[in-house]
Amino acid sequence: MTLSIAYGCILVTALLPYAWVAIAKSSAPRYDNRDPRGWLDRQDNPRTHRAHAAHANAFEAFAPFAAAVLMAQLAGVAEARIALLAVSFAALRILHGLFYIGDRPLLRSLSWFAGLACVLALMVQAILHAGG
Repeated sequence: MTLSIAYGCILVTALLPYAWVAIAKSSAPRYDNRDPRGWLDRQDNPRTHRAHAAHANAFEAFAPFAAAVLMAQLAGVAEARIALLAVSFAALRILHGLFYIGDRPLLRSLSWFAGLACVLALMVQAILHAGG
């Protein structure tokens, strides 16, 4: 049961980039799907650019997180610990995106570092469990 929570967090974090890009596209007038990158370059709304940056950052953070959850599960780390770190990561990544879009750089950076700490904790625990 608790492992399904961690897997659900993988799903949530896989979908986050699409939430942030939807905000980017809706934050400026007349989104042009024929030239999405050119459209973005022509926007002068900082919120649009911040939402797009949150979108890119969410993609960057996803792969290490998904790998860390699976590593921990395969290594036999306690499911409750995996779930706690996975839920923490997902919540921190949601906050990260909201802070990014809301132009709160200090809070954004703090949530980014805390999320990274969750990923590193999962990986280190996987290494320790796999070795013993």
